[in-house]
Amino acid sequence: MTQEGFTYAFDPSACASCGGNCCTGESGNIFVSVTEITAIAKLLEMDEGEFRRTFLRKEGFRFSLKEKIVKGSYDCVFFDRSLNGCTIYQARPLQCRTFPFWDYFRHRIDELKLECPGIIHD
Repeated sequence: MTQEGFTYAFDPSACASCGGNCCTGESGNIFVSVTEITAIAKLLEMDEGEFRRTFLRKEGFRFSLKEKIVKGSYDCVFFDRSLNGCTIYQARPLQCRTFPFWDYFRHRIDELKLECPGIIHD
């Protein structure tokens, strides 16, 4: 898989053996839009207000998915280690859908390769 403007490619089959490095590790933000909040709440068959109270935290003027601490790691609240996957995959936020093609990694390929075994770069 490639993305215009990026000098690396991504092999999604690497996700099967990765352990969710992109969904676990250091604490961070997984920003969600109003549209994404609606879609995730619908997928979970939850009232949006209940969803916001249960799974979101406010970061400035935006909302981010909460994290849970597992063995000293900050995991996305929707990452399931036993399944090695996302429990809201069908409605995952844009930030998740566009990984690893983030502007942050455009010139930090060595850092990205340490995080993601699916990166292909010569």
